[in-house]
Amino acid sequence: MRQNLILIPLCALLLGAFPATAADPTTADLLRLIEQQQAQMNALQAELKSTRQALDEISGKLDSTASAAQAASVKAEEADKKIEATADLIEQVSGEASQDDTLLTTNVPQGPNAVGSAGGRWGPISNRRRGAAGRWAERTTIGGYGEVHYNNLEDSATRYDGDADDLDRVDVHRFVLFASHTFNDWIRLASELEFEHTRTGEGQEGEVTLELAWLEMDLNQQHHLRAGIDILPVGLLNLTHEPNTFYGVERNPVESEIIPSTWTEATLAAWGELMPGFAYNLYLHSGLSVPTTGRNAFSPRSGRQKVANADDQDVAVLGRIIYYGTPGLELAATVDYQSDYTGTADAADADAWLFETHADWRHRSGFGLRALYARWEMGDDKGNGLNPGLVNADVLDGWYVEPAYRFMTTWVPGELGIFARYQQWDERNGLGTLRYDSMDQVNVGLNYWPHPQVVFKLDIQWQDADHPVAVERDGFNLGLGFQF
Repeated sequence: MRQNLILIPLCALLLGAFPATAADPTTADLLRLIEQQQAQMNALQAELKSTRQALDEISGKLDSTASAAQAASVKAEEADKKIEATADLIEQVSGEASQDDTLLTTNVPQGPNAVGSAGGRWGPISNRRRGAAGRWAERTTIGGYGEVHYNNLEDSATRYDGDADDLDRVDVHRFVLFASHTFNDWIRLASELEFEHTRTGEGQEGEVTLELAWLEMDLNQQHHLRAGIDILPVGLLNLTHEPNTFYGVERNPVESEIIPSTWTEATLAAWGELMPGFAYNLYLHSGLSVPTTGRNAFSPRSGRQKVANADDQDVAVLGRIIYYGTPGLELAATVDYQSDYTGTADAADADAWLFETHADWRHRSGFGLRALYARWEMGDDKGNGLNPGLVNADVLDGWYVEPAYRFMTTWVPGELGIFARYQQWDERNGLGTLRYDSMDQVNVGLNYWPHPQVVFKLDIQWQDADHPVAVERDGFNLGLGFQF
């Protein structure tokens, strides 16, 4: 039917194509023309069919290609997932090495505004500044400090012993080397080797001391264990005694005689954070062996054995609570119990208690204040001839207060600090008949820091005693110090 509809207009067209003047076509001519047109139509239809078949084939191929593309996309997604999983696995496998790259070293000089225990490298407290470490070489660090002193002091107590104990000397008082190593993200080592007065040996003033060597292990982020040789966390100078961290050339006598700084013992310790802003230290350590006769009788400082074949000592326990929740402020209280402060070699058995508390405050304006009190209560064993009260040594105490102001200078680079310190402590009189008497000392002076880790010092001192003593020294002291 569709073919006939096509043929009718074709025939009309063909008829119109003959000129009017031409002879009329015969029926045979028309039939022949129609047959020719039919043949052309058949050819066109065959070509159309072939084209459709080709299009169908192309469409099929396109569908196959799309399916293949979709399958490839799925495979690509699966490959991406496998690659991502592999990357995650690589990251997990290499995670420990990555953590090693960011381990924290313990041997880092503290900032000039650090207060209290946080001012030292080794103090068992959480808010000390630490440095990032990388591979083995970067995780093994060295450091140190040193100080040179010049003392020009005149003894004003010659009237009691006839001996002028003046000082006019220069001394490389100490040079100390630190070494620390971080084994992994929870075990670390610290050590400190001290040289005093440059020369050691028979008849020489100097000595070499291993002041600390401990291993520290993290139980978690808040609680830690230490074992080895350590400086006990009592007072301020025990933990922070680098020369650029305190005022005055010499260490103050309260923390040299009452608290025997620096005080090294063999220890097993736990330290950590009780709650934000509150820390604790708990130490089981080797004890003192304080002499009970001679010119150093009942002197806690003379009882230190520094873990050098420390014979005949008994166990001791130390506990400390620290508040550091306010920026620029540390408050602390320490108790140390000596179960037998004379050691176990003698017949006497007497315990002793040390109580210490301090405040270290530094305001952002530069004003600062340190105050400390320490007290020994020395027990007796009168049945075995031990009675420290006979020489006024049953209670030995001392305290000091130190206001200061530190500021940037405009005429020279660096910072300048001025301070005054009043201290009072019980000290041996140094006379033939031993007795402990109260000593007073006033220091005023200045520190100049051209760099936070380098300091030049000047101070003037005046000493006075309540009773006759062998030495009262007045004069001035010069010093320089550094740490790195």
